[in-house]
Amino acid sequence: MNLFDELRTHRLLAIVRGPDPAAALAAVLTLAESGVALVEVSLTSADALGIIRRARAALGPDIALGAGTVLSAEDARASAEAGAGFLVTPRWPRASPRPARLGLPVLAGALTPTEVVQANSAGATAVKLFPASLGGPDYLGALRDPFPGTAFVPVGGVDADGARRYLDRGSGGGRRRLAAARRRGPRR
Repeated sequence: MNLFDELRTHRLLAIVRGPDPAAALAAVLTLAESGVALVEVSLTSADALGIIRRARAALGPDIALGAGTVLSAEDARASAEAGAGFLVTPRWPRASPRPARLGLPVLAGALTPTEVVQANSAGATAVKLFPASLGGPDYLGALRDPFPGTAFVPVGGVDADGARRYLDRGSGGGRRRLAAARRRGPRR
């Protein structure tokens, strides 16, 4: 799975979390069967690793199923062993192994330009702009100029009304925007 291409194509990542493992598993399966191509199970959910294992068994290897709220190297390893195809962090965890070691793409959380640079330098596939509600779509637009090649996924406080504004401001479209910037040439 190419997480960057999946994000760019589908432009939606569903996040499942909750205290009831059976309900969370049913949500994951329903989302996948309804055509949602990217689903994250938050490790804050009860029995999150079991949910990932059961969802992977039910859905097969091709579904883009990830583990979210990955905070440590142990979380990353356990998620990979459970069948997660990608990892999502609220920040780039210093203790986590580089994505290449696990062979999994990482959607790394960042809010500030410094954190975006750190996530990109560490090999993140995309940046989870978190919490997106602090800056809103205009903040995402401002980050686009210095980071035209970064794919951003706004998370936290994004509702149905705001989703279109985030998409219009460049959510998910890093490489395409980079190619357009290169064709345009430097700004004067």
